[in-house]
Amino acid sequence: MTRDYPIERTRDIGIVAHIDAGKTTVSERVLFYTGVSHKIGEVHEGEAIMDWMEQEQERGITITAAATTCFWTPSEDITAGFKGKGKEMRINIIDTPGHVDFTVEVERSLRVLDGAVVVFDGVAGVEPQSETVWRQADKYKVPRVCFINKLDRMGASFERSYASILERLTDKAVRAQLPIGLEENFEGIIDLMKMKAYSFEGEHGEKIVEIEIPENLKADAEKYHAELIEKIVETDDALMERYLAGEKPNLAELRKTLRAATIAGKIIPVLTGSALKNKGVQFMLDAVLYYLPSPSDLPPVKGVNPKTNAEEFREAKDEASFSGLAFKVATDPFVGQLTFFRVYSGKLESGSYVLNVNKNQKERIGRILRMHANHREEVKEIFAGEIGAAVGLKYTRTGDTLSAEDDPIILEQIVFPEPVISVRIEPKTKADQEKMGLALHRLADEDPTFRIKGDEETGDTLIAGMGELHLEIIVDRMKREFKVDANVGRPQVAYKETVKIEAEAEGKYIRQSGGKGQYGHVRLRVEPLERGKGFEFVNAIKGGAIPQEFIPAVEKGIKESKDKGVVAGYPVVDVKVTLYDGSYHDVDSSEMAFKIAGSMAFQEGAKRASPIILEPIMKVEVIVPEKFLGEVTGDLSSKRARIEQMTARGGSSAVGDSALKVIESKVPLSEMFGYSTQLRSLSEGRASYTMEFSHYEEVPRNVVEEIVSGRKK
Repeated sequence: MTRDYPIERTRDIGIVAHIDAGKTTVSERVLFYTGVSHKIGEVHEGEAIMDWMEQEQERGITITAAATTCFWTPSEDITAGFKGKGKEMRINIIDTPGHVDFTVEVERSLRVLDGAVVVFDGVAGVEPQSETVWRQADKYKVPRVCFINKLDRMGASFERSYASILERLTDKAVRAQLPIGLEENFEGIIDLMKMKAYSFEGEHGEKIVEIEIPENLKADAEKYHAELIEKIVETDDALMERYLAGEKPNLAELRKTLRAATIAGKIIPVLTGSALKNKGVQFMLDAVLYYLPSPSDLPPVKGVNPKTNAEEFREAKDEASFSGLAFKVATDPFVGQLTFFRVYSGKLESGSYVLNVNKNQKERIGRILRMHANHREEVKEIFAGEIGAAVGLKYTRTGDTLSAEDDPIILEQIVFPEPVISVRIEPKTKADQEKMGLALHRLADEDPTFRIKGDEETGDTLIAGMGELHLEIIVDRMKREFKVDANVGRPQVAYKETVKIEAEAEGKYIRQSGGKGQYGHVRLRVEPLERGKGFEFVNAIKGGAIPQEFIPAVEKGIKESKDKGVVAGYPVVDVKVTLYDGSYHDVDSSEMAFKIAGSMAFQEGAKRASPIILEPIMKVEVIVPEKFLGEVTGDLSSKRARIEQMTARGGSSAVGDSALKVIESKVPLSEMFGYSTQLRSLSEGRASYTMEFSHYEEVPRNVVEEIVSGRKK
């Protein structure tokens, strides 16, 4: 079997944005124009195709990244030299969530995508979550185009939004289009590359009509056209020489050069429109095909050979050895567990066996599905550069590499943030008890930022995640999908502990009471590591003071002791422990004795090393009408907030005030529970806020006492 679409005609892209920038509306228009759907589903009516979970439809937000495949014929033929007939091209799209609690979905999607469309709200411009997704795209070096959406809204400004991209995200952005009119007068766009203007007619704007460039915009169009051409030729020496000699490159040359510059991350084209009013989405689809890479345009994927630890590369070719990355696990009510994966090299057939390299386990590929949001099409074979889902893999989790058994490789893994908030959860009835364990483990398999742990002292189950909404959705899904009712406690902050100075300690465990005794003796050094480094264990035993076989037991004892904490029972992080001396007994020493000795020594050493409690600090942005500014900033200050800056933002019809103020601050998470209700009452319901995790920092002295006494209760 051969592939039905040549790799050059394939694009794997994501649509990413801040919550409410209109990302899902853009995706819905894409599905409509590409013929996947014959009816436009609106988010505000709870009918969006890509938001297929009940929770998404009720809340009007995207929670899980939905994958879909569609086809588009660009307005100019760019398939010259490609294999296959026709001009149609395939686009695999992942619509990702904008809410910060589901940032894991964006992270794992960007890891496997080749390009992204970043959507901005034409009123608000760059928002906090726009910055987060931008940084994630930078991390994975994902080429992107920008789409300034919602230009039909009151208070919209293309220029202001464009300026916010230049100022807050990148100086590589350049206008590729200009809007004709704004707010209710927004009627079309000017393509600065071709210097032509277009309006959109028909019920859904499907008919594109070329019009004259309006007189009042001609001067701007000329100016920005020249700026665009200059930016493009600057990236190519040969073109630059000709341009300086007075020769203007033709459209095909400009397109080709802009494509290379976009893929290399030297230029980011900025497009515009209003998805809700059906204007501009078709040109955005053209831009995806013109400027974003196909899998074969990118450098070969890098990985490590697990046998030799040598770096290896895999090219996006069907004849290469198979390698793929699992980026998402989802439970499907009809087919069971689905593992979404991206094929980086080679091809995969249903019925074949692959190696899960991370777990060193063989997996049988039963069925392979190609996804259209929540509909699916079964395929026998999937090729390099494609995204698919396999049914019933036993061992594979998010971030695992799948490869040919005889040619293993481990691709770069996805690193997920640690949860910052936890709640106690208990089943309502005995019948719910067993089902709850199963449901929680299923949900944890799907979501790497969701964790479950038992509290040894109380026997309770704790679930931890990225925010209140995250855990609320988890509990809701348990109830709906797994029919488990549970009582949920109050949210608790995921504090951590660490040490400030270096200290040494010894641990001796000796038991001599009839029969075989126990003997373990260790000396170790505890010292702080920089934030985020976790835990490091160093074995510095010289001359066999402790036999090699007991060292892992010491490390295990230290790890268990570290998880119990030393100040208030929270796990100790960012610490290095060096085992440098000790002694043993020929007969009485055992792994058990050394594990206990290691645990005792760590507790003692950490207590001497000035232990402190760390708390999660959140980046909070509040948008508030000017008249409530005083009350809101005063309230934030009472929450131990550090206000970093205040800026003005243009008015918005949603709020009905001419002047909005944006307060950016850093606030401890423990002070932010229930903030939405409080903010509503302070501002007559007219202020809004967003919050995301920033970093951990030391808890002030006076608060430590509260935390410690709170734990004792």
